[in-house]
Amino acid sequence: MQAYSPANDLLDGRTILVTGAGDGIGRAVSLALASHGATVVLLGRTLSKLEAVYDQIEKAGGVQPAIYPLNLEGAVEHDYLEMAAKLETAFDSLEGLLHNAAQLQLLSRIDDYDMQTWFKVMQTNLNGPFMLTQACLPLLRKARDASVLFTSDHLGRRAKAYWGAYSVSKFGIEGLMQVMAEELGENSNIRVNSFAPGPTRTRLRAIAYPGEDPETLKRPEQLTSLYLWLLGPDSRGTSGMALDEASEVFRNFHSSGG
Repeated sequence: MQAYSPANDLLDGRTILVTGAGDGIGRAVSLALASHGATVVLLGRTLSKLEAVYDQIEKAGGVQPAIYPLNLEGAVEHDYLEMAAKLETAFDSLEGLLHNAAQLQLLSRIDDYDMQTWFKVMQTNLNGPFMLTQACLPLLRKARDASVLFTSDHLGRRAKAYWGAYSVSKFGIEGLMQVMAEELGENSNIRVNSFAPGPTRTRLRAIAYPGEDPETLKRPEQLTSLYLWLLGPDSRGTSGMALDEASEVFRNFHSSGG
């Protein structure tokens, strides 16, 4: 297997929005996107974390990113439309949208789920991505080619007991991806896919598996080459696919990049 080696200028002139950009996979991917020429819009709920990523990008000599603080859990349609309007003022188009933000809250039997927890998870993991994508579609349509990528989970493809709202929300994301890919495939240059990164050293993973040794898990940086391919122009023609590291489209390269 050969490694995917993206050109240094792979994403020159492209603007890519990343949710959950303050830590974990979102942070690692944002840094990688910027290092390959993208203007990254860092979206998350914790301003200090976004500022830290911003500073890292600038220190590394990347294109000046943008910061947009937004808590998906509490955001409503107006917030997303306002955000899209501000993006349109600042940028001519949007070439990429990575939905990475997610929350788990807890593991529980369906019998015991309280409605407030259920709605919080759905708002962040499913309703938010839907509203954000819908608001950004006009900007995505302006791009020569654009990629919408949902960070999914194997629990959104085969459920397990006690994963409740998290698992159901990820099933919803897979359905949203498929619907969008079908709708946009005939009349736009927007491709839509989902990617399940598998066990990775992230905050959400630590919440779900508190007794797990994080040193046994891959680092977010080990996934960045796959995200670069999926969000960059080299993945043109790939759409409507539920992917993971073992997917056939990655047969000719691996995720050892960083």
